[in-house]
Amino acid sequence: MAAFSYRTIFFLVSSTLAHTAFSAFFKPRDTNKWPKPPCKMYYPLDPSYTSECPDVISYVCATNGHTYQNECFFCVDQWELGPHIKFYKYGKCG
Repeated sequence: MAAFSYRTIFFLVSSTLAHTAFSAFFKPRDTNKWPKPPCKMYYPLDPSYTSECPDVISYVCATNGHTYQNECFFCVDQWELGPHIKFYKYGKCG
């Protein structure tokens, strides 16, 4: 341990931590590996339902080119309008 100074140890530890912390900012993310919205949990049990989705902004893009406010709105629309509306990606369309 006498060969390493405190500056060397500090540099090695801090550079390792900095690499771990900031590597997520620079590597590309493959959104195809993200799970699709769990639409079954948003389907109503009663035929005379009222859709009450939370007022949370987490955009979902569908194959029809429409950006939904969150996955609940997407799933309710898919349930009401039919299975031809498919999940495309998380985030805004366009």
